[in-house]
Amino acid sequence: MTAAAAVPLTWLYAPGDRPDVVRKARDSGADVVIVDLEDAVAPDRKAYARSATAELLAEPLAGTDGVPMHVRVHTETDILALAGLPGLAELRLPKITHATTVHHIAALAPGVALCPLLESALGIEHAYAIAASHPQVRSIAIGEIDLRADLGVRDDMGLDWSRSRVVVAARAAGLAPPTQSVFPDVLDLDGLWQSCVHGRGLGFVGRAAIHPRQLPVIERAFRPTAEEIEAAQEIVAAALTDAGALALPDGRFVDAAVVASARRTLALAERVG
Repeated sequence: MTAAAAVPLTWLYAPGDRPDVVRKARDSGADVVIVDLEDAVAPDRKAYARSATAELLAEPLAGTDGVPMHVRVHTETDILALAGLPGLAELRLPKITHATTVHHIAALAPGVALCPLLESALGIEHAYAIAASHPQVRSIAIGEIDLRADLGVRDDMGLDWSRSRVVVAARAAGLAPPTQSVFPDVLDLDGLWQSCVHGRGLGFVGRAAIHPRQLPVIERAFRPTAEEIEAAQEIVAAALTDAGALALPDGRFVDAAVVASARRTLALAERVG
C-alpha cells in the first residue's frame, strides 16, 4: 500500500512466472500486489514462478517500500518456500473449505498473515468458522469464478447471498471487510464501475484487479463522495460534544454504531490521489 493510502482499496494480481510484470505492478499505483502462483501460471512454469517469487521477496525491503506483497500460493511447497521471507506480507490460500486446513497452513507458516479464499459452496457454508479459525487469519475473500462454476450460477446476482454471507462472517470474526473478487473483462470499465458500486452496497471495501487500467475505476468507486465525507464529519463532530445518542439538526439519529461508520468513511477519505 502506498504511503498515501490509509486504507487499501486496490489489489493487483501479477503472474509469479513474470517477475518483470510483478515489478511493474509494484509501480502501478495499486495499494497491494498479489503475486499469483496458482491460476495465472502454467503447470510447467510453477517451479520457476516459485523460485522467482522467492528471489523477489528475499530482498529485505521488498515488502516495505510502500507496496505490500501478497502471494496466492498453489501448493504446500510454495508455502514452505516463501513463509520466512522478509518481503512477504500475506499468503492468500485458494479453495479453502474447512478451518482445519487453515490451522495446518498456519503451522507451516507461523506468524504469517493469511487470507483464505472461499471458492465453493462448502467454503461459503463454513465462512465464519474459517474466518475465526486462527489468529493469523487477517482477511477472507471470495473466488467468484470458481464459486460461480461450483454453484452453476449464470446471473451475477445469483452470487449476492454468498457475498453477503462472507461480509457478515468477516465482521463477526472481527476482520476487515472483504475485498471484491476480480472483474474478468478488462475492457468493460463501465461494467466494472457498476459491479463495484453494487459490491460497495453489499459491504465490500476495495477490489482485486487483473489489469492496471482497472485500478482508477476501483479507487473511484470505493472512495467516499464529497457528500458522504461532509455527512461523516458532521456526525463525528457531534459525537465529540455528546457521548450518548443524539439527533442532528436535520433529524438524523446518531448513536455509537453510526459514529463508527462515519469514522470508517473518514478513514477512507484520508487517501490522497
